[in-house]
Amino acid sequence: MIGDRWGVTDSEVARRYPCDALVADPVLQAWRGVRVEAPAERVWAWLRQVRLAPYSYDWVDNLGRRSPRSLVALPEPRVGDPFTSTGGWPQGRVLAVEPGRHLTARIMGAVMSYVVEPQPDGSTRLLLKVVMRGNRLVAAGVCVGDLVMARRQLLNFKRLAEG
Repeated sequence: MIGDRWGVTDSEVARRYPCDALVADPVLQAWRGVRVEAPAERVWAWLRQVRLAPYSYDWVDNLGRRSPRSLVALPEPRVGDPFTSTGGWPQGRVLAVEPGRHLTARIMGAVMSYVVEPQPDGSTRLLLKVVMRGNRLVAAGVCVGDLVMARRQLLNFKRLAEG
């Protein structure tokens, strides 16, 4: 599918993600990834803040409100918590979480898993897989839109964690 991969290796595409166990026979599978020059603990601290705001293009998906640019003391996410907030309104649900390792959530019909992978050199791979059932034409549109938004989100988390 057009736009189904960005920044991931073949081995990262081939691996299992928590979302794979939650969506049988998805019509959309999309993988995104970024190398972050920061330890996994710092990357996780920023990733779990997705509950406060989307961290992509704020003028589009946060109704013009700026996503926080400093770390906030948040408890670890729990199953059932809202996944994110758009313009101050809760969106989606956390479906599975292993603090420091992965966060899996459902939003707008898609299920996504963020995975934090520490690397031997002290850097971190921040991976995202998105899966969805439904109409293939709709999934193709979601895939292209997600590529734009998820790329920005992961690059924002990278910049913030490295800063």
